[in-house]
Amino acid sequence: MPAPPPSLSYELVLEAHDRLRKRVRRTELIHSHHFSERLGIPLFFKCENLQRTGAFKIRGALNCMTAQPRAALARGVITASAGNHAQGVAFGADLLGVSATVYMPESTPPQKVYATRDYGAEVVLAGRNFDEAYAAAVQAQKESGALFIHPFDDPLVMAGQGTIGLEILSEVPDVSTILVPIGGGGLIAGIATAVRETHPHVRIIGVEAAAAPSMHYSLEKGRIMETPLQVSLADGIAVKRVGRNTFSVVQRLVEEVVLVEEEEIALAIVALLERTKLLVEGSGAVPLAALLSGVAGKYAGKTVCVLSGGNIDVKTISVVVERGLLAAGRYLKLKVELDDVPGSLARLASDIAATRANVSMITHDRRSKSLPIGKTEVLLELETRGYEHIQEVIQHLTGAGYDLEVLK
Repeated sequence: MPAPPPSLSYELVLEAHDRLRKRVRRTELIHSHHFSERLGIPLFFKCENLQRTGAFKIRGALNCMTAQPRAALARGVITASAGNHAQGVAFGADLLGVSATVYMPESTPPQKVYATRDYGAEVVLAGRNFDEAYAAAVQAQKESGALFIHPFDDPLVMAGQGTIGLEILSEVPDVSTILVPIGGGGLIAGIATAVRETHPHVRIIGVEAAAAPSMHYSLEKGRIMETPLQVSLADGIAVKRVGRNTFSVVQRLVEEVVLVEEEEIALAIVALLERTKLLVEGSGAVPLAALLSGVAGKYAGKTVCVLSGGNIDVKTISVVVERGLLAAGRYLKLKVELDDVPGSLARLASDIAATRANVSMITHDRRSKSLPIGKTEVLLELETRGYEHIQEVIQHLTGAGYDLEVLK
């Protein structure tokens, strides 16, 4: 009869640290001068986006596998994932010489699918979201007898993620606050367990996308609730239902869980690219988004944001950058109605030049059926310097007599 699974504990995290220290990268913890000055707190980034496979998930997956007797791996491993856990399991299985099957949602970005296959795993696309892929993986596990590696609700997985907390404490022993992304809850449960054992005064703050507020909603209700999902830039933390084990840990050890909107996530991704030269996916950018938007409040003392991953799809980057620029007031879209006479477009261009805005795209439509006779429509995309500059542009053009509409 197999031994009962261990419960998450500080000792389990220490054991995970011993197993992983030669197998995973001890990621950089960097101080950000720019964001420290901007937010008025000493701010540090724990860069799990620089981890092997591009995310923290390798820690939990590899710890779970290496803690098993060899016989338990004989039929291989199986899991479900939106992307990062998939790569962690695939990498760990390849390292240990066992087969791996990964169920991923049909909407998973191609980059994450290809990367998982490159590590040698068989990828099965199933379902519209993580929860549907998870259900398919559970059924397949029953038929195959492979070892199931849960993406977040296994104590060994949580303990592996908790090694991040030990690394933070070793470099910033006087840390006051740690902000952690929340999907199923494995990362924050592990970090909170590692940190609060020896540093009970440290505030642990969870951050979710408002489009996927499963932990926030469950805490409000006092029990685990299934939460409807919307499309989010933070696809890696979009789960309908948090873990039973992770929920109990968060209830005990986490001060609060806050929500961030999509524009705030996009703004944080762009800010990290511009100011720190770090490429971070939406799930990993939510802690900084919470600070920049103010929803996490202002904390005194040294603060750490866990940048949990950097596996963002290349095609998504251009969309994110545009949304981030819009959110930062660096980009303005206008629809302007002009008299359809020679020189009207030239006059508009001259008036825009006077505001020192830069035209990045212009479309001139003289044939739309919706236009009154004698009128023409111009769609403009302008590069601006912030919200004050946007207001200057709008006021100048309105004052010059233009009939315009600001587009989202």
